[in-house]
Amino acid sequence: MAGEQLQVLNALDVAKTQWYHFTAIIIAGMGFFTDAYDLFCISLVTKLLGRIYYHVDGAEKPGSLPPNVSAAVNGVAFCGTLAGQLFFGWLGDKLGRKKVYGMTLMLMVICSVASGLSFGHTPKSVMATLCFFRFWLGFGIGGDYPLSATIMSEYANKKTRGAFIAAVFAMQGFGILAGGIFAIILSSSFNAMFEAPSYEVDALRSTVPQADYVWRIILMVGALPAALTYYWRMKMPETARYTALVAKNAKQAASDMSKVLQMDIEAEPQKIEQTKEQKSGFGLFTKEFAKRHGLHLLGTTSTWFLLDIAFYSQNLFQKDIFSAIGWIPSAKSMNAIDEVYRIARAQTLIALCSTVPGYWFTVAFIDKMGRFAIQLMGFFFMTVFMFALAIPYDHWTHKENRIGFVIMYSLTFFFANFGPNATTFVVPAEIFPARLRSTCHGISAASGKLGAIVGAFGFLYLAQNQDKAKADAGYPAGIGVKNSLIVLGIVNALGFLFTFLVPESKGKSLEEMSGENEEKEPQGEAEPPSSSGRRTAPVA
Repeated sequence: MAGEQLQVLNALDVAKTQWYHFTAIIIAGMGFFTDAYDLFCISLVTKLLGRIYYHVDGAEKPGSLPPNVSAAVNGVAFCGTLAGQLFFGWLGDKLGRKKVYGMTLMLMVICSVASGLSFGHTPKSVMATLCFFRFWLGFGIGGDYPLSATIMSEYANKKTRGAFIAAVFAMQGFGILAGGIFAIILSSSFNAMFEAPSYEVDALRSTVPQADYVWRIILMVGALPAALTYYWRMKMPETARYTALVAKNAKQAASDMSKVLQMDIEAEPQKIEQTKEQKSGFGLFTKEFAKRHGLHLLGTTSTWFLLDIAFYSQNLFQKDIFSAIGWIPSAKSMNAIDEVYRIARAQTLIALCSTVPGYWFTVAFIDKMGRFAIQLMGFFFMTVFMFALAIPYDHWTHKENRIGFVIMYSLTFFFANFGPNATTFVVPAEIFPARLRSTCHGISAASGKLGAIVGAFGFLYLAQNQDKAKADAGYPAGIGVKNSLIVLGIVNALGFLFTFLVPESKGKSLEEMSGENEEKEPQGEAEPPSSSGRRTAPVA
């Protein structure tokens, strides 16, 4: 009967955790590894670019990127990601997950290498080509969000699905670590080979010509892990849920999954035939979708948007915090390559202490506590810590209280990762129908990237000193760091409230969550109720 779940999907739902689950995590996770590596590296490299291309003779401080160039270099990848999430999310539902998956990876590999080859001799031409390739790199990364989440959710079993999708996302943590560690190794070896005085001793000689290779190599190495998984991505069969529920090919789905699960699965083409005769289900812009999933989509988009405002604003405070604790001395007391080394070391420490553990706490607890509880808890603690940093802000600026500030700051981001940063990625891959799953995940993720743009750039201007004379060069006066932290606290509190729109998907099958087993048939073709007393309906 059409309302019962296909055997092939049931087999996936109840499958024990097997080797193929782990290979799927690695294959899907490598895109996120590259994504994090790349977004992370650019912050190491921007200081160096400023010294190389914007050096001013006789200036007291080393050269730095002008605000508009800095915003472009850092932000253009976000814009590309946003566009990629929407486009590839839609394409993944139209053409199938597998076909599109190879495209996004190829784009990431080519653009990672190309961004390191940014050409030209003038600062303008180098920055323009760098921004061009970083936009398309972001476009490829954007496609990886909906596709990786959807593929993992459609391959996983009911019991541990949350942990598997979260593990794909947690590969970001390793990407961040790899970026930091590689930059530390590269900068120390360049520093050993090409010694240079600090900027205050000899401004011109503090940036050796070879420094130009450092940022290029760091950016290009991001392509390696992605390129290595290309072969396995192409060998992965299309997900059974797409083949059976969207492409309506039960035979192919059963044969693909028989190989993956190493068991015999009945094809059941008659169930698919019944659904073919009926109209395919409702689309994204229909009243039926709005009625069933409208609030869910509002929940996933709003919480991801609000989370990313807070999450990406952290970059603003990081450099101030590092300088404040004395992890990074003043720029003029270092040479160019030494500065890369110091920043990489500080960021790697933060990643090790708060970022990476947070991700894996989510993986460990998401199928025990549930998505809803983790997201609520995360937003709650982020709100508490933001206000605790903001209200007595003057207290934290004193030298003797710096360590306390860093601990509170680290806890805020620990609870972002053991909280909404992971769950906002997991939930949209579980609660929408198969034919719209990738699109809806793409829309939710794009909403998050919009929040990231607000967080990274809105707050760059907002957090400036209220006195124009004390603001960073080239920036207008803002509302100050204290008020910015209060605004972020309010943003997190809103995230807490919007979480109530998101349903809990722990332990349920994807078809149960999306209501695909109960979708109504067109009038006149109704079947009698099944023996359980519930109406049966098409699978798609």
